[in-house]
Amino acid sequence: MFQDKKEIEKILTALGEQLDANSAIVPELVVCGGSALNILGYVSRTTKDVDVVAFAEKLGDGQIHLIKAEPLPPRLVEAVKKVGRDFDLPENWLNTGPTSAVDFGLPEGLVNRAETKRYGNKLIIYFLNRYDQICFKLYAAVDQGIGKHYNDLLLLEPNATELEEAARWSMTHDISESFRQSIKDLLKHMGHEDVAKRL
Repeated sequence: MFQDKKEIEKILTALGEQLDANSAIVPELVVCGGSALNILGYVSRTTKDVDVVAFAEKLGDGQIHLIKAEPLPPRLVEAVKKVGRDFDLPENWLNTGPTSAVDFGLPEGLVNRAETKRYGNKLIIYFLNRYDQICFKLYAAVDQGIGKHYNDLLLLEPNATELEEAARWSMTHDISESFRQSIKDLLKHMGHEDVAKRL
């Protein structure tokens, strides 16, 4: 369990040091969730892991292409395990739980909005910015119910336009009528009946 930004930064710095020590070449990581929210100062709360949503690949023309973060390369897995043992972390403290989102499409322009941080020479991480976190948190709040994702969403203080765009993106990941109704119900619960009516 990571208590705050300082502790997350310490763990990621240690991971970067491990990769440098092994001269490991690993993909650049795109990270969402509680760790990204803490690192960028959007929230300050405990979180249990670092959620990798994608790998970022730089193409020859300078563009960045995002692909599913599966599987994690062996050298990265090895370093993650070593850091986990050193700091007594859960086995999956760095995981690819949300990477299935890549299959359905990420919010357009996500990587350009992300904030990039480097830990040592080998580890580069793109942390999702506020807008994209709103998209992910709205989807998760509808999918998993009122809880930490909903609370994070409230802390991000989305406006009506952001909520509508996040809702429309979420509905591309679950096109069922029941999911659409659940989004509308959540938006009404948040006091955004006007947005719910437009969906």
